[in-house]
Amino acid sequence: MMARVNLILLAILIVCALSLVTSQNKARKLYVDLQKEQELAKQLEVEFGQLQLEQSTWAMHARIEKIASGQLMMRVPPAARLQVVPTEGAK
Repeated sequence: MMARVNLILLAILIVCALSLVTSQNKARKLYVDLQKEQELAKQLEVEFGQLQLEQSTWAMHARIEKIASGQLMMRVPPAARLQVVPTEGAK
């Protein structure tokens, strides 16, 4: 009877030990994945900042005006030819 209880307790102990090892291994893998994703997030943040800087450079008013007047031969119309059109939401 006592030997049977000891065998059952030993089996439970082995199952618990294997569960512990499995969960620790899974936790390590998840931690490595987390580190990789955080590094990717940092790289994406840097790239986003560079893209915002590039966008602001391309959208600079002086640059657009230079291209419009130089390449497209566009000019600002005289004030007498300007007409303001109200939007539907404006009252």
